[in-house]
Amino acid sequence: MGDTLEFNNIHTEVKGSWNDGRLRFGKQSVVYKSHKTGKVDSIPAPELSAAQWRRVCLGHGIKLATGSGDVYRYDGFRDTDFEKISVFFKANYKVELAEKDMCVKGWNWGTAKFTGSLLSFDVSDSPVFEIPLSSVSQCATGKNEVTVEFHQNDDAEVSLMEVRFYVPPNTGDDGSDPVEAFAQNVLSKADVIQATGDAVCIFKELQCLTPRGRYDIRIYPSFLHLHGKTFDYKIPYTTVLRLFLLPHKDQRQMFFVISLDPPIKQGQTRYHFLILLFSKDEELSLALNMSEDEVQKRYEGKLSKNMSGPLYEIVSRVMKALVNRKITVPGNFKGHSGSQCITCAYKASSGLVYPLERGFIYVHKPPVHLRFEEISCVNFARGTTTTRSFDFEIETKQNNQYTFSNIEREEYGKLFDFVNAKKLNIKNRGFKEGMKGADGYSDSDEDQHDAYLERMKEEGKIREEGDGSDGSEGDSGTDTPQLKHTAYDSNASESDSEADDADSEDEGKKKKPEKKPKKVVKEKKERKPRKERELLMLCCDSHLSGLFDSAVRSAQCLSRVSQEWDRKAEEAKKQYEKAMKQYRESGGGAAASVTKEKKKKGGKVEAKKKTGGEKETKKESVNESFKSKEFISSEESSSESEYDRGSKLKVCD
Repeated sequence: MGDTLEFNNIHTEVKGSWNDGRLRFGKQSVVYKSHKTGKVDSIPAPELSAAQWRRVCLGHGIKLATGSGDVYRYDGFRDTDFEKISVFFKANYKVELAEKDMCVKGWNWGTAKFTGSLLSFDVSDSPVFEIPLSSVSQCATGKNEVTVEFHQNDDAEVSLMEVRFYVPPNTGDDGSDPVEAFAQNVLSKADVIQATGDAVCIFKELQCLTPRGRYDIRIYPSFLHLHGKTFDYKIPYTTVLRLFLLPHKDQRQMFFVISLDPPIKQGQTRYHFLILLFSKDEELSLALNMSEDEVQKRYEGKLSKNMSGPLYEIVSRVMKALVNRKITVPGNFKGHSGSQCITCAYKASSGLVYPLERGFIYVHKPPVHLRFEEISCVNFARGTTTTRSFDFEIETKQNNQYTFSNIEREEYGKLFDFVNAKKLNIKNRGFKEGMKGADGYSDSDEDQHDAYLERMKEEGKIREEGDGSDGSEGDSGTDTPQLKHTAYDSNASESDSEADDADSEDEGKKKKPEKKPKKVVKEKKERKPRKERELLMLCCDSHLSGLFDSAVRSAQCLSRVSQEWDRKAEEAKKQYEKAMKQYRESGGGAAASVTKEKKKKGGKVEAKKKTGGEKETKKESVNESFKSKEFISSEESSSESEYDRGSKLKVCD
């Protein structure tokens, strides 16, 4: 068996969220590196005290315990990995890998056991679930009840808020309260920030870029307290991943960057980085709130009770000693101007990107840190606004893309050499190496091949040729003497009269500079369009002749049809006149006129009768008792006349 065993895609639980990484068992230590944060957990081999192999939700898992009480759990192993891991542990760690089954009865009544920083709820000596006490944010007690609250992880889709335990009353003789004892065991290992005691040191009114403002920073043994006018933040040292000390491009300021996981929160905003800005001219004399012996014992010579020097050096030195993390500084990279950073823009803000030995970091809004391990490829792209700059694109293995734009083209050679030396995958290596000159980037725009520009030039040439051909056709039909002269001068015959040559000789001398460009136009643009016009005229003649013939044929056909219908109309007219003559000779026209007159007269008589009857009824109603002799005689005469008229009509009928 080899000296090491390595396993990929091994998961560990961090405050309710699964993080994958790589686990390596070596002879000297057990090392786990997270793929997400790059954080490395190292367990020295002599400190391992116990190891368990058990069935979990992600296959099989290993639980490792140390002599100091720390517990580490790693899941994602296969069933076939048990044998080789067990043999490796026996040979190198002198620890037996014991198999342990989880309880799946579903009971909620059992025994709570505190083992180091782990709370285990067991039923029949088999664990049901385990709670890392480092994930506990608060613990509250009630009557026979303990409520445990947890930190929330933004990466977890579903988060556990709290768990309540019922603790039965104690029946023993010791008289202790079991509820308080349970709560004290939880709080002793919980990640609960309590500002007990005095601060080690205080830094007043430090300028902070993210979150923006000026804060008083109080340094405590286990956490960092930022006190501002509006917000307060308490940052445990366990959440600090990395420390960066970066020089500004102006060489007069320094950035001190603290990487945090989980981030600090301000409403719905998350700050993964704490960025402090210092001036190199600021000096400070600091005295720690500890005795010299205590400082020497606790920090092992990393700090002294009295310190003085530039402010950024003292802050970085104190943070390095308390957090126990190395400070990352820029490597050997030197830009075109001699600085260790490159001016660029990310999203809508301008900032600085620092090529580091193991990654890139951008400050300051928003801060971005990219490790070489998580970078899939990089790309050098042409700037969108001007050719005097280029874009630097980084694509990660999680398919996230970061584009740093508006980088000066003079920085291209240095950045390309740096990326090439770090053996990063360059997406368009062939094209960019062809572009790069002796100094990294060519200074003239003409040396670079621009496909879009070439295409525009070709379209312009085609457009100019089209405009020239249209103009030559239009020029031949215009009445301008100069255009007529240029159109026909090239094809003038040798038999032209000498008088015309003599008349045009003076004009040719005066307009000599104007004829030269016109001759060029004649040679390039006159001849080809003339041939095209001749072909077009021949084609039009053939089509027009065909159209004329068809029009003549259609006109002849229409004349024949019209003549035929005219003949039919004459015949019909003659038949109508003949029939009308016969009808009139038979008296049909006179009888019809008589009947019409009778109808008219009859209508008038009836109308008179109606009006007369109405008048009579009115008179009778006015005076029915009196009737004069004249009225009676007139009435009789009128009746007789009507009788006589009626008899006459009857006789006529």
